[in-house]
Amino acid sequence: MNALSPEGYVTADGRKIGGQLMEMKNITLRFGGVKAITDISFDIREGEIRAIIGPNGAGKSSMLNVISGFYVPQEGEVWFRGARRPQMKPYEVAQQGIARTFQNIALFEGMSVLDNVMTGRLNNMNANIFSQAIWKGRAEREEVLNREVVEKVIDFLEIQSIRKTPVARLPYGLKKRVELARALAAEPKLLLLDEPMAGMNVEEKEDMSRFILDVNDEFGTTIALIEHDMGVVMDLSDRVVVMDYGKKIGDGTPDEVRNNQDVIDAYLGVSHD
Repeated sequence: MNALSPEGYVTADGRKIGGQLMEMKNITLRFGGVKAITDISFDIREGEIRAIIGPNGAGKSSMLNVISGFYVPQEGEVWFRGARRPQMKPYEVAQQGIARTFQNIALFEGMSVLDNVMTGRLNNMNANIFSQAIWKGRAEREEVLNREVVEKVIDFLEIQSIRKTPVARLPYGLKKRVELARALAAEPKLLLLDEPMAGMNVEEKEDMSRFILDVNDEFGTTIALIEHDMGVVMDLSDRVVVMDYGKKIGDGTPDEVRNNQDVIDAYLGVSHD
């Protein structure tokens, strides 16, 4: 990878990554007297796949919750698209163009796949109650446009055959894909994935890895992900930030992180020369 510049960088495989989409500046997050995150700074560039890794309890999910607006840090600043982000509620962050999946699947089990994915379009549904009740005018136009987006996502993730199936009847791996579909339906500029491979078998991981790469490549979506499978992280990521006990101990390309002695000691295991 070429040296970082304000304009971006070029990956080893020739992909062009843009400038800063998001920057976390000196983020500190406390719960009572316990520091979950201590003075961490890093950025996420336009079009890249950025991994956040570290042992259990390192503060990874807390950092993702800061990015998505669920947590408000006591110190530091969040910058998005060149502007300092004020304190916002999660739905306001979503309206900025940030969508996420969760470590524990958060779907509406009694609803169909199609209806679950449609909930990803809620920020795009602005018709008033009367218009929705009679399903005329603006409400009808919104429904048609939103349905078109959702159907494209369903086709893209190859879940056409289960579109009318209640989520409760799906196996775990497909539920994870439906959750990804719901996030993509929001057409995010930044997609946050919290352990997208957790609990999957090898075949399911391969499918999910392929879809993540395709989302990044075909939609141009910037992705930040937390993942414990180091093989997945090293294969998918353009850059990796490493956390341990709430502090940043490494930041760079997969190769740079893999050879960082602090990371080896804290997370990847003992170095064998």
